[in-house]
Amino acid sequence: MVNKKQIVVIGSVVILMGLLLSMDIKGLVKPKEGATESSHDAGQAQMPALSLQSISETAKEGLNASIAEEITALEAKLNQAPASGKLAIQKQLAEKWDDVNQPAPQAFYYQMIAAKDSTYANWLKTGDLFAAAYQSAPDTLVQPALTQKAIDAYQKALALQPNSLDAKTGLGVAYVSGTGNPMQGIQLLLGVVKEDPENVKANYNLGLFSMRSGQFDKAVNRFKTVIAKQPDPESWFYLATSYENLGQKQEAILAFQKSKELAADPNLSKFVDKKVEELKK
Repeated sequence: MVNKKQIVVIGSVVILMGLLLSMDIKGLVKPKEGATESSHDAGQAQMPALSLQSISETAKEGLNASIAEEITALEAKLNQAPASGKLAIQKQLAEKWDDVNQPAPQAFYYQMIAAKDSTYANWLKTGDLFAAAYQSAPDTLVQPALTQKAIDAYQKALALQPNSLDAKTGLGVAYVSGTGNPMQGIQLLLGVVKEDPENVKANYNLGLFSMRSGQFDKAVNRFKTVIAKQPDPESWFYLATSYENLGQKQEAILAFQKSKELAADPNLSKFVDKKVEELKK
């Protein structure tokens, strides 16, 4: 069942378009002149130091005053608590940040929890939270550092449960998204779908990476697999874009309209309506 937080993310045209624009998908943006893989890697290498304090302060800027004060009070309580009492307060803070849908500070607290209670479940949760943080971070300068933290957490999860498809998928996505060695990540994801051909997360991300590399026929197959199990508006949108780039206009129109129907987002509806008009010409 989809919870309220997931609905907010899934229904946002900003997320859809942000991902597509970041991938330089044909028909949406023009390739940047002079852009090279090496220049991208150089930017990735300049990884700023992250601190929980800076992440927390930034996240609080988007909260109402009373909630921000509650979190600040808990943080002060944590700083004053003896070592034996810190874990309980860290869990409280993780829950508070979860309530306001802020994965970055929540991930830091889960990292602390996992360091003290080193279980597979805790490290997987930590990896998933850092993954959500780097995928939604508005500041591209902090994304590489958040990605590396996700990688570290997934590696710890795999050390405890080497056959975990969830940890392999998360690690694979992080490798592709935030390192100079995307093939390592793609191979991990291909290994996941070999074991579990209908794996939603692995197929979804392989679909995105196929779009990024211009292999839209492969992307279509990936997103059709996802939709068969989880028909969300994002997957329909990416399927539509893949069809559009293959010149299959009728299929693209139907998929765009399905995305619009499921998302019920005014901004996405406007974009889809305009796109459908263009495709009908």
